[in-house]
Amino acid sequence: MFYDPRTGTHGLPHNPWTALVTPRPIGWVSSRSATDLPNLAPYSFFNAAATHPPFVMLSSTPRKDSLTNIETTGVFAINIVGAELAEAMSRSSAPVPPEVNEFSIAGVTERPCRSIDAPCVAESTVVIECILNRVISLAPKSGLPCDTHIVLGEVTGIEIADHVMRDGRVRTDLIRPVSRLGYLDYAVTEQTFEIPRPGS
Repeated sequence: MFYDPRTGTHGLPHNPWTALVTPRPIGWVSSRSATDLPNLAPYSFFNAAATHPPFVMLSSTPRKDSLTNIETTGVFAINIVGAELAEAMSRSSAPVPPEVNEFSIAGVTERPCRSIDAPCVAESTVVIECILNRVISLAPKSGLPCDTHIVLGEVTGIEIADHVMRDGRVRTDLIRPVSRLGYLDYAVTEQTFEIPRPGS
Protein backbone atom coordinates (compact mmCIF):
# COMPACT_ATOMS: atom_id res chain seq x y z
CA MET A 1 0.00 0.00 0.00
CA PHE A 2 0.99 3.64 -0.40
CA TYR A 3 -0.58 6.74 1.06
CA ASP A 4 0.35 10.40 1.41
CA PRO A 5 -0.15 11.33 5.09
CA ARG A 6 -0.37 15.02 4.18
CA THR A 7 -3.37 14.74 1.90
CA GLY A 8 -4.71 11.20 1.89
CA THR A 9 -6.01 8.53 4.18
CA HIS A 10 -4.50 5.12 4.83
CA GLY A 11 -7.89 3.42 4.94
CA LEU A 12 -6.88 1.31 7.93
CA PRO A 13 -8.72 1.13 11.27
CA HIS A 14 -5.63 2.49 13.07
CA ASN A 15 -2.89 4.88 12.00
CA PRO A 16 0.11 2.74 10.91
CA TRP A 17 2.72 5.51 11.30
CA THR A 18 3.75 4.79 14.89
CA ALA A 19 4.14 1.09 14.08
CA LEU A 20 6.71 1.73 11.36
CA VAL A 21 9.65 3.33 13.18
CA THR A 22 10.18 0.87 16.00
CA PRO A 23 11.26 -0.05 18.55
CA ARG A 24 11.42 3.44 20.03
CA PRO A 25 13.12 3.97 23.40
CA ILE A 26 10.97 5.55 26.08
CA GLY A 27 12.14 8.72 27.78
CA TRP A 28 10.45 8.80 31.16
CA VAL A 29 10.72 12.54 31.74
CA SER A 30 10.77 13.96 35.25
CA SER A 31 10.57 17.68 35.87
CA ARG A 32 9.37 20.26 38.35
CA SER A 33 7.05 23.23 37.86
CA ALA A 34 7.81 26.82 38.80
CA THR A 35 5.71 26.24 41.93
CA ASP A 36 7.74 23.13 42.86
CA LEU A 37 5.19 20.53 41.73
CA PRO A 38 6.84 17.29 40.44
CA ASN A 39 5.86 15.82 37.10
CA LEU A 40 6.57 12.44 35.52
CA ALA A 41 5.53 11.47 31.97
CA PRO A 42 6.65 8.94 29.33
CA TYR A 43 7.68 10.02 25.83
CA SER A 44 8.06 7.40 23.11
CA PHE A 45 9.43 9.91 20.63
CA PHE A 46 12.78 10.13 22.41
CA ASN A 47 16.40 9.34 21.58
CA ALA A 48 20.06 10.29 21.94
CA ALA A 49 20.88 13.19 19.64
CA ALA A 50 24.66 13.63 20.01
CA THR A 51 27.69 12.06 21.70
CA HIS A 52 30.35 14.75 22.26
CA PRO A 53 28.93 16.36 24.32
CA PRO A 54 25.91 14.12 24.84
CA PHE A 55 22.50 15.51 23.93
CA VAL A 56 19.03 13.98 24.04
CA MET A 57 15.90 14.88 22.12
CA LEU A 58 12.23 14.31 22.78
CA SER A 59 9.09 15.30 20.95
CA SER A 60 6.01 16.66 22.69
CA THR A 61 2.70 16.40 20.82
CA PRO A 62 0.75 18.36 21.85
CA ARG A 63 2.23 20.70 24.47
CA LYS A 64 2.32 18.88 27.82
CA ASP A 65 3.05 19.83 31.42
CA SER A 66 6.58 18.45 31.03
CA LEU A 67 7.35 20.89 28.23
CA THR A 68 6.01 23.84 30.21
CA ASN A 69 8.13 22.79 33.22
CA ILE A 70 11.26 22.32 31.10
CA GLU A 71 10.88 25.74 29.48
CA THR A 72 10.21 27.36 32.86
CA THR A 73 12.98 25.74 34.93
CA GLY A 74 15.48 24.86 32.19
CA VAL A 75 16.12 21.34 33.52
CA PHE A 76 14.73 17.80 33.31
CA ALA A 77 15.75 14.17 33.73
CA ILE A 78 15.29 11.07 31.59
CA ASN A 79 14.65 7.92 33.60
CA ILE A 80 15.23 4.73 31.61
CA VAL A 81 12.30 2.33 31.96
CA GLY A 82 13.33 -1.22 32.81
CA ALA A 83 10.86 -4.09 32.42
CA GLU A 84 10.02 -4.00 36.13
CA LEU A 85 8.88 -0.38 35.74
CA ALA A 86 6.69 -0.84 32.65
CA GLU A 87 3.36 -0.80 34.47
CA ALA A 88 4.42 2.17 36.60
CA MET A 89 5.45 4.04 33.46
CA SER A 90 2.07 3.36 31.90
CA ARG A 91 0.22 4.61 34.99
CA SER A 92 2.15 7.88 34.83
CA SER A 93 0.74 8.57 31.36
CA ALA A 94 -2.75 9.19 32.75
CA PRO A 95 -4.22 12.55 31.67
CA VAL A 96 -4.33 14.36 35.01
CA PRO A 97 -4.21 18.04 36.04
CA PRO A 98 -0.77 19.64 36.62
CA GLU A 99 -1.19 19.60 40.39
CA VAL A 100 -1.43 15.78 40.48
CA ASN A 101 1.84 14.02 41.37
CA GLU A 102 2.51 11.27 38.80
CA PHE A 103 5.22 9.80 41.02
CA SER A 104 2.43 8.86 43.42
CA ILE A 105 0.17 7.58 40.63
CA ALA A 106 3.01 5.43 39.29
CA GLY A 107 3.97 4.17 42.76
CA VAL A 108 7.64 5.07 42.37
CA THR A 109 10.02 6.96 44.63
CA GLU A 110 10.87 10.59 43.90
CA ARG A 111 14.39 11.71 44.76
CA PRO A 112 16.56 14.70 43.79
CA CYS A 113 18.91 14.63 40.82
CA ARG A 114 22.61 15.24 41.46
CA SER A 115 23.57 17.92 38.92
CA ILE A 116 20.26 19.72 38.38
CA ASP A 117 17.31 20.89 40.46
CA ALA A 118 14.79 18.31 39.28
CA PRO A 119 13.33 15.06 40.61
CA CYS A 120 14.09 11.60 39.25
CA VAL A 121 12.85 8.02 39.72
CA ALA A 122 14.89 6.30 42.41
CA GLU A 123 14.02 2.85 41.02
CA SER A 124 15.36 3.59 37.53
CA THR A 125 18.72 1.94 36.79
CA VAL A 126 19.78 4.81 34.52
CA VAL A 127 19.06 8.52 35.05
CA ILE A 128 20.16 11.11 32.51
CA GLU A 129 20.16 14.67 33.88
CA CYS A 130 19.76 17.49 31.36
CA ILE A 131 19.66 21.23 30.92
CA LEU A 132 17.47 22.68 28.19
CA ASN A 133 19.34 23.72 25.06
CA ARG A 134 16.40 24.74 22.90
CA VAL A 135 12.83 23.96 21.87
CA ILE A 136 11.99 23.77 18.17
CA SER A 137 8.33 24.07 17.20
CA LEU A 138 7.65 22.22 13.95
CA ALA A 139 6.06 24.15 11.08
CA PRO A 140 5.12 21.79 8.22
CA LYS A 141 5.68 23.13 4.70
CA SER A 142 2.37 21.54 3.76
CA GLY A 143 0.64 24.14 5.90
CA LEU A 144 -1.08 21.49 7.98
CA PRO A 145 -1.67 22.48 11.61
CA CYS A 146 1.00 21.11 13.93
CA ASP A 147 1.42 21.28 17.70
CA THR A 148 4.69 19.34 17.95
CA HIS A 149 7.70 20.66 19.85
CA ILE A 150 11.20 19.13 19.78
CA VAL A 151 13.17 19.49 23.01
CA LEU A 152 16.97 19.30 22.87
CA GLY A 153 18.66 18.72 26.20
CA GLU A 154 22.37 18.86 27.03
CA VAL A 155 23.38 16.08 29.42
CA THR A 156 24.95 17.28 32.68
CA GLY A 157 24.97 14.05 34.65
CA ILE A 158 24.51 10.32 34.11
CA GLU A 159 23.83 7.86 36.91
CA ILE A 160 24.09 4.12 36.22
CA ALA A 161 23.26 1.45 38.78
CA ASP A 162 26.25 -0.78 39.51
CA HIS A 163 24.24 -3.98 39.10
CA VAL A 164 23.61 -3.37 35.38
CA MET A 165 27.33 -3.19 34.61
CA ARG A 166 29.78 -6.02 33.96
CA ASP A 167 33.50 -5.73 33.15
CA GLY A 168 33.24 -1.98 32.66
CA ARG A 169 30.36 -2.16 30.20
CA VAL A 170 26.67 -1.31 30.57
CA ARG A 171 24.66 -4.47 29.97
CA THR A 172 21.42 -3.82 28.11
CA ASP A 173 20.20 -7.32 28.93
CA LEU A 174 20.44 -6.43 32.62
CA ILE A 175 18.62 -3.10 32.23
CA ARG A 176 15.91 -4.81 30.12
CA PRO A 177 14.70 -1.48 28.69
CA VAL A 178 11.11 -1.13 27.58
CA SER A 179 10.49 0.25 24.09
CA ARG A 180 7.36 1.39 22.31
CA LEU A 181 6.10 -0.40 19.24
CA GLY A 182 2.94 0.55 17.37
CA TYR A 183 -0.51 1.04 18.81
CA LEU A 184 -0.51 -0.16 22.46
CA ASP A 185 2.35 -2.64 21.99
CA TYR A 186 5.64 -2.60 23.88
CA ALA A 187 8.79 -4.72 23.86
CA VAL A 188 11.52 -5.58 26.33
CA THR A 189 15.15 -5.96 25.24
CA GLU A 190 16.48 -9.15 26.81
CA GLN A 191 18.49 -10.82 24.05
CA THR A 192 21.37 -8.96 22.43
CA PHE A 193 24.07 -9.87 19.92
CA GLU A 194 27.28 -8.24 18.74
CA ILE A 195 28.33 -7.57 15.14
CA PRO A 196 31.93 -6.37 14.71
CA ARG A 197 32.36 -3.33 12.48
CA PRO A 198 34.27 -3.88 9.23
CA GLY A 199 37.95 -3.16 9.77
CA SER A 200 37.71 -3.22 13.54
